[in-house]
Amino acid sequence: MTDTAAPSYAPSYVDPARPPRKKWRLVRGVWKFLVAIKDALVLIAMLLFFGLIFAALNARQSTTAIKDGALVLDLNGSIVEQPEEQAAFAALSGQNRTRQFRLRDVVRSIDTARTDARVKVVVLDLDSFGGAYPAALGEVGDALARVRASGKPVLAYATAYTDGGYRLAANASEIWVNPLGGTIFMGPGGNQLYYKGLIDKLGVNAHVYRVGRYKSFVEPYTRADQSDDARAASTALYGTLFAQWREAVAKARPKAQIAQFMSAPDKVILAANGNIADANLRAGIVDKLGDRTSFGRRVAEIAGSDANKPAGNYNAIKYDAWVKANPLHTAGDSIGVLTIAGEIVDGESGPGKAAGKTIEKAVLDGLAKKTLKALVVRVDSPGGSVMASEQIRLAILEAKRQKLPVVVSMGGLAASGGYWVSTPADVIFAEPGTITGSIGIFGVIPTFENALAKIGVTSDGVKTTPLSGQPDITGGTTPMFDAIAQAGIENGYRQFVSRVAASRKMTPARVDEIGQGRVWDGGTARQIGLVDRFGTLQDAIDEAAKRAKLDPAKVHAEYLEKKPGFLATIAQDFGNDGDDDAGGGDAFAHVAADRRQMLARAVGDMKRLATSGSIQARCLECGGMGPTAAGIGDAKLLDMLLARIGF
Repeated sequence: MTDTAAPSYAPSYVDPARPPRKKWRLVRGVWKFLVAIKDALVLIAMLLFFGLIFAALNARQSTTAIKDGALVLDLNGSIVEQPEEQAAFAALSGQNRTRQFRLRDVVRSIDTARTDARVKVVVLDLDSFGGAYPAALGEVGDALARVRASGKPVLAYATAYTDGGYRLAANASEIWVNPLGGTIFMGPGGNQLYYKGLIDKLGVNAHVYRVGRYKSFVEPYTRADQSDDARAASTALYGTLFAQWREAVAKARPKAQIAQFMSAPDKVILAANGNIADANLRAGIVDKLGDRTSFGRRVAEIAGSDANKPAGNYNAIKYDAWVKANPLHTAGDSIGVLTIAGEIVDGESGPGKAAGKTIEKAVLDGLAKKTLKALVVRVDSPGGSVMASEQIRLAILEAKRQKLPVVVSMGGLAASGGYWVSTPADVIFAEPGTITGSIGIFGVIPTFENALAKIGVTSDGVKTTPLSGQPDITGGTTPMFDAIAQAGIENGYRQFVSRVAASRKMTPARVDEIGQGRVWDGGTARQIGLVDRFGTLQDAIDEAAKRAKLDPAKVHAEYLEKKPGFLATIAQDFGNDGDDDAGGGDAFAHVAADRRQMLARAVGDMKRLATSGSIQARCLECGGMGPTAAGIGDAKLLDMLLARIGF
């Protein structure tokens, strides 16, 4: 028998001080994770550190005495009732952001400049003006007219004035335009995007439930063009607002030959050999032609300048510093002012959107202090969620239960849901240019059964009741669900009508007659009883004081709104500081920018169609007369889309 020896292996040396390989990998991974946390914390700390330094410096600058000079209103953005909150450190990321100016701050800055000897001249820089609703333009224009009437100069400059920009500039004592620029007036109106063709190609079914012959907000999803009813309503609205624009411009500059630029602009410009600026000058639309340096020299003649700085400089008072130096007064009894600005949405949100829960909390917290003597509701909204609108309305009614007078002040826009929240008012103020009405509601539910079928996807399943799985976005809705949804919309409309009827002391039949989703200008709204008086927010505050048996001169407005957070304040300071963009481009650049904003709003519309989950009271026509800039969310969405496709 053969003896087979077992194999022999040399023992390997193991260092007892060295951990096993798997444990070593774990240690290295933990170490890298801790280092990453450390780096992140250091970065955050640095950002906060420099932010605090900047905020401190900015605060110190704001307390510096204002020196004599020109108050510069560089309106490089839109004028709105309530600016959206900027994302923290958005300016550091290189994002291009359009600024939003708070209407009441702009008006206060102009009115205080009128009586302050340190302000030698008011300068309007409208090169990058993003527009505002007609009522807001009227309020700012009137403030500028008061400065001009006081004898203090108001000088305006732009490469090319928009219609809204010229509505303000018309109140200036001198209007300047760049010789290579010029102004062509467009008038309100234009094309609205319709998505029916795209929806059909994608295989999306837009199930629409609506009440209101003129409730045209849903038309872009159901039609390829404008309906006759919507066209008639828009023609009337735009015609009235355009007539108000022309009347205001004629009052401010009676010698300006505006009519020929409206009826036959080609003939006027061809007669000037294509020199638009020269044609403007000949027609008295502008007073001077000159570049920014020439304009700066003219301002320096009034405000003074620094001989050590480049040509065209002048002693300037910055807008933000002036607003901080002239805060709202706080003496006397408190009149609460509740701002409902932007789209009305469910839940919570920051400034610039009217979120039901957020506004409800602001009202109830304000009333809980027991210091308010009356409530003024400032509305500047195209509407939105019916549920959120009713939540806000009920919160306002709580003020009435506490025996406080309630006065509504409509800004540029108070339509649909914006009118719904106005119904608790004892009296409603508006401006002739306010856009209001649109009493009607709708709901849209998109389903994707046809789109899925194109790629071979179908749906099926067990249903225990006729409504199991409804609304089914993958298989479509059923006739029974459609009937129930439409009945719910009709019931919501009846509630809307009943609230308006009780508020305005009308019969439901009369409200239905002027309702049906029809949008009205403020002047017509007053004639038909939807509005009581013409007046500004200050007029509404004065009326509220009188109804509370107080002297309007001895009260102050206490705004019931969330104060911006620390990071948001820093973001605003970063965004508002630094050198201003000196040019807004020529007329063609303005047109290109407007088209981009239109595209951004279209992208946002498609997102809202896909994500909207509630009954809506919203106005379509309202968007055509307001600020040209799209909302921050829509602009970000467009940037993301363009980046994805390589632009």
